[in-house]
Amino acid sequence: MSINNSYFSRNNTIVSNNLVNTGRNPVMQLIYGDGGVADPVGYSRFIFDLDLTLLREKYLDGTISTGCTNNITHTLKMTNTSYFDQELLNTGTPDGRKRATSFDLILFRIPYKDFDFTQPQFWDEGVGYDFADYVDDQNNKAFSTRPSNWFQTTTLGTWEQPGIYSNTNQAPMPFSGLTIIDTQHFEFGNENIEFDMTAEINALLLGQIPNHVGWGIAYLPQVENLTGTDSSYSVAFFTRHTQTFYEPYLETNYNDLVQDDRNYFTLGKVNKLYLYIYDNGEPKNLDQLPLVTIEDQTGTVIPGLSGLTACSRTRGVYEITIPPLLGYGTPCIFTDTWSNLKINGFSIPNVINDFTVYPIKKTFQIGTETQDPQIYGFDYFGILQNEKILNSDMRKVGVIIKQAFTTNKMLPNVTAKYRVYVREGTTEVIVQDWTNLSRSTNEYYFMFDTRDKIPNEYFIDLQVLVTGQITTYKKQIQFQIVNKKN
Repeated sequence: MSINNSYFSRNNTIVSNNLVNTGRNPVMQLIYGDGGVADPVGYSRFIFDLDLTLLREKYLDGTISTGCTNNITHTLKMTNTSYFDQELLNTGTPDGRKRATSFDLILFRIPYKDFDFTQPQFWDEGVGYDFADYVDDQNNKAFSTRPSNWFQTTTLGTWEQPGIYSNTNQAPMPFSGLTIIDTQHFEFGNENIEFDMTAEINALLLGQIPNHVGWGIAYLPQVENLTGTDSSYSVAFFTRHTQTFYEPYLETNYNDLVQDDRNYFTLGKVNKLYLYIYDNGEPKNLDQLPLVTIEDQTGTVIPGLSGLTACSRTRGVYEITIPPLLGYGTPCIFTDTWSNLKINGFSIPNVINDFTVYPIKKTFQIGTETQDPQIYGFDYFGILQNEKILNSDMRKVGVIIKQAFTTNKMLPNVTAKYRVYVREGTTEVIVQDWTNLSRSTNEYYFMFDTRDKIPNEYFIDLQVLVTGQITTYKKQIQFQIVNKKN
């Protein structure tokens, strides 16, 4: 599995019946309640849009492929400003509000005017910062009523319904007419946002949602409409203007894992074979899916394994899954023939490979003695230790796994994972959680895309599973991602 992060292109918090704009505030507050705080009064809603440029590019070039799996997810992630300190629970905020608990937030699609997709409600982020205008400061540049706000989308445009929709189901834009993407419950009020946007983003990428202008986050109408409360309540999350590492984003998880069994194809279990296509070193997609035929050691086609259609695992990588084979004398050499090959409109000859079929006992250790734990060592290529990498690079990181304290005893088949994180003091902030290393015929590797990573210092840990134990090797790679200078 790999990830792609898509960041916000704009965001704003709009306040009920108020012209204030807070588009450049590093924190968004969702408020409700009518007691204790006079400015602002009522409730607020957060609107945002996503820059999906890189995500679209990866879909178009086949890096993210649905050919071998549909297990692709898109999750909106925003960090709660109270997430780091349990002492903030059941306390107040600096502006006199109480911290909200036990509530639901909704994620909704910003609607079209008259529910007509040819009339999108385009909006501007604005230049405001503060929620309130401090009248004693005659040069308060942090306060702005420039749009967008509760009433306006732009200088010349207005929302069809002030606040985007009516929480009392009034025309022209009742709450019941909204497209609700997801709902999340917050028990303590310090949880992070994790909205499932899988169906929404997939539909957008397929062109099924034309002229989209973004999404919004709000309390349920029943919460917004509460009256007689003893205070104003709020929950806060970092926005795209935060100066911390906790910038909100859409996390796309996709399966580009390669597990090539060509070097240890075993009877009695499912095996996978791959074909790799490169154009001057760059992965290259075929014009159409290749076909695969498997023949045994006598050159006889194995029943049921003729003209199988391979699937596209990721850009330039095609996969075929072979069901368990039984009844063959081993070891023996089989062949796999890849046909129906065409690139840029030109047909190319069949590719014929061979592989050795081993007995099933090759993958098992059966006897009277237990296996001792092992210690591993690692070598890398693709990223240098303490390297400064531009955030425009795409790196293939090779990992050589070997027995510790040796120089050349490399291990051909182990279960290994990696994870990527940054450090905030003593806290490890996960960028990519434990993920299996891909395995080709000649290396273990993973792809690391810096284009969707925030400039920072990064660390990579490795983890190996053997003899029933999991061993983690800390800070195996340490490097920095830096901004590309334009």
